[in-house]
Amino acid sequence: MHIEDLGLIPYRQAWAHQERLHEQVLAGTQERLLLLEHPPVITLGRRPGLNQHLLASSDYLQSLGVEVVESDRGGDITFHGPGQLVAYSIIRLADHGLSVSAYVHKLEQIAIATLADFGIEAGVDPKAVGVWSDDNGTPAKICAIGVRIRRGVSLHGLAMNVTTDLRYFELIVPCGLHGRAVTSIQKLLGDRAPSMEQVKERLESHFHTAFRPAPAVTSLRK
Repeated sequence: MHIEDLGLIPYRQAWAHQERLHEQVLAGTQERLLLLEHPPVITLGRRPGLNQHLLASSDYLQSLGVEVVESDRGGDITFHGPGQLVAYSIIRLADHGLSVSAYVHKLEQIAIATLADFGIEAGVDPKAVGVWSDDNGTPAKICAIGVRIRRGVSLHGLAMNVTTDLRYFELIVPCGLHGRAVTSIQKLLGDRAPSMEQVKERLESHFHTAFRPAPAVTSLRK
């Protein structure tokens, strides 16, 4: 798996880059993992009617410098911004023997393992995609997941709140889940929180482990 760290990059620009790489991976080149952050942007999934989960007016969003983009990923509505580690994985699912649901589950497990490296206990909610942790007694989403599979190759991925300004989530109903909290590594750990680079390093390591190439099968027949 080839990894690119794109730094802070606008959502549409990263999306276009994903599309180019998707064609290459589909053609048989090395699978890719893009690590990045976005300037403030609210994205909506493919399902109709998701605008009802956008709570702020276009004028107010513009005053805050928040872009709104209708994406082609699955899932509902979410926010991306500085301090949030986004990982876009471009993977041939068949090469790893994965169904779509198994692939999403693997992304969840990668996020859970990464958080565990920093002493954060996290898990999944059978009623909601993503990764959740306990924030002062309240289950709170710390990592959102939204993917698209086209011709057997994945696009989009996960978004983990590291030092994200959580006030931005007040502009939406995150993932369409009313009354559910959102948290971040920084909020949970305070002064003990790792840097973005440390989280990237651990996430990258878990992606390598989860999607390492299958060993070649050597025939014993002559």
